[in-house]
Amino acid sequence: NYYATTYVMDGDAIPVVAKVRDGRPIKIEGNDLSSLTNGGTSARVQASVLGLYDTARLRFPMANGKEVSTFDAFDKMVGDAMVGIGGKSVVLLTETITSITTKNVIAGFLAKYPGSRHVQYDALSSSGLLAANATSFGKRAIPSYQFDKAKTIVSLGADFLGTWLSPVEYARQYAAGRKINQANPEMSKHIQFESMLSLTGANADDRYVHRPSETAAVVLNLYAALGGAISAPALADDRLKKGIKQAADALKASGAASLVVAGSNDSNVQLVVNAINQMLGAYGTTIDWTATLNTRQGDDAAMVQLVQEMNEGKIGALLVHGVNPAYDYFDAKKFESGLAKVAASVSFNDREDETSVLCKFQLPDNHFLESWGDAEMKAGYVSFIQPTIAPLFKTRAFQTSLMKWSGEAMAYGDYFKQYWLAKFGSQAAWDKALQDGVSETPAAVSAGAYNGSAL
Repeated sequence: NYYATTYVMDGDAIPVVAKVRDGRPIKIEGNDLSSLTNGGTSARVQASVLGLYDTARLRFPMANGKEVSTFDAFDKMVGDAMVGIGGKSVVLLTETITSITTKNVIAGFLAKYPGSRHVQYDALSSSGLLAANATSFGKRAIPSYQFDKAKTIVSLGADFLGTWLSPVEYARQYAAGRKINQANPEMSKHIQFESMLSLTGANADDRYVHRPSETAAVVLNLYAALGGAISAPALADDRLKKGIKQAADALKASGAASLVVAGSNDSNVQLVVNAINQMLGAYGTTIDWTATLNTRQGDDAAMVQLVQEMNEGKIGALLVHGVNPAYDYFDAKKFESGLAKVAASVSFNDREDETSVLCKFQLPDNHFLESWGDAEMKAGYVSFIQPTIAPLFKTRAFQTSLMKWSGEAMAYGDYFKQYWLAKFGSQAAWDKALQDGVSETPAAVSAGAYNGSAL
């Protein structure tokens, strides 16, 4: 049997089809019906089926290092702990959430606790890009990059074939622009500037290396070479200077059919890249603001503020899902010291990782192959998650836990089905969407005018 579902982890969402033999998922492939990924997957997606059978998974709820026999007993313990926080803030700390119904559940839970909030944290952060776009376009969002429409691609440390933003989608687009046939006799030109060899750099036509500390200097020199009125710092490497001139000449020749991307998390670097793309006329051609990407929403400033407030004793309860800041946060020691001051700490992570072992309560979430759910990778592009096997261990959807703790009797799976059944209007339409695994009704978002005053 084959079931359309969606791989979700760390904010990534890839529509897939799971092969199930004798009631057990054994292989995952891409879903061809998705116009974003066109049946593509990544190494992480292919390996994700092993996570279901991982012996390191947490198999039951725990409180203070001991197994809790029933969910009802666990719910009572957490409920008592939440009563004891004395009016302090409740914070839900998660990876990027792309699920429409999950966001509704989170809003319902937080509404019960005045002053509470939801903080999204990405270990691989794109906060600098989001901040730059908020400054340049008034929208804290990421547009759609269309590599298949670009005649010249210049990447400044963005590994868009491997790890940057939406690599499965970008790899499919990139391949289309690199194939020569009678209908498409021209191949796209790809120039890569980077400090470390990446999958994308290995595929580039020309690759130029620089020190990590020279990233901003390279961007400024490229802007100046294109005619930008800016004083760029001098570079000592003659080959690098030659590469910048080559890139500038190629971009000028391509004009609006150019695309410049940067992997830096520095908003200043991203502001200059926005100015370069605006100068070339890429917006509306190779960069589409009418379909924004949802898979990177983490806010670095909000995370820094949360850790500060935890250390000041202002946070009464912290609920952690899908993130491990005690391992990958830049100031992990400060996070750990702050967590020790939180009265009620709950982890929904599926294993005893560096963060969950520090929490007083642990209630493992289901694996995505055991779950119901949805994911909106881009505005209007929704894919669905359905279980391919019953939960192997005593785990529970973290959304169900939030609903229970906010006074809802319904389980998340039932709420999810009711929500989408109402949206589609008929059982037949909903069944078809669930079988296909995707529903695509692109919602045109206003583009927003470019504002270069902050440059």
